[in-house]
Amino acid sequence: MEAYALDAATTAFDESGERFETILAWLSGPESVGLTHAELEARLQVASRELFCQLLQDHLDLRAEREPQLGQVLDADQVPRDTVEARRARTLATVFGDVCVERLAYRARGHADLHPADGVLNLPAEQHSHGLRRLAAVEAARGSFAEAAWSVAQATGQRLGNRQVEQLSQRAAVDFDQFYATRSQSMCEAGDVLVLSCDGKGVVMRPQGLRPATAKAATSHKLATRQAGNPPVQRRAAPPQAARRGRLRLRLRPDPQNPRRGPART
Repeated sequence: MEAYALDAATTAFDESGERFETILAWLSGPESVGLTHAELEARLQVASRELFCQLLQDHLDLRAEREPQLGQVLDADQVPRDTVEARRARTLATVFGDVCVERLAYRARGHADLHPADGVLNLPAEQHSHGLRRLAAVEAARGSFAEAAWSVAQATGQRLGNRQVEQLSQRAAVDFDQFYATRSQSMCEAGDVLVLSCDGKGVVMRPQGLRPATAKAATSHKLATRQAGNPPVQRRAAPPQAARRGRLRLRLRPDPQNPRRGPART
């Protein structure tokens, strides 16, 4: 049994090995000799992504072969799953490309199927992996959803729509409150400074989002067309605030009036 398992593990990555050998043959062949470094980067960026995708696929296939069948599987309502179906597949879009995840499905008539291997792999409910979700959230924070989709495609080859980037960014922030609720805060030390930053911004509101007094004032204004900006009565002040704690540091700069006096404190 141990010899069989060792042999299966050895042959499980044969396709990955073939891809790697293909890359080595191309790099050592005449086709790559005359390429510039930029052309080599572009070619290897795609080839390495395909290689890592194949490595991940081979690993998942090996885990599917080794997945043991459980004696009893119960859901949250203690309903057992008596039927087992092997090789139930689903697609997972990763930062390397799409892979197929096969696992055992435990079934019962009238109830949803259970896949314990999904919990072991911590697979998301949707198709996109957590790594792709994190990348979409990071890029979306830098600009528009369209720009984030373009950046994700350049980095991973995965093409996402603007709505998909928006949804992935929202899912990446679902544990925002829990993160800060469980985050340990260190005690202030002598020399620490608490910095508060506050601002006010007039945000245009929908009519149903206005307070009664503001809604009444808004309807009393006869505005045929929109002028520069929105009427003040259609806005509500939103004061963004930020707080951080840090240690006060003095920065020294030369005194332009009298360089001989040495640096001045700021």
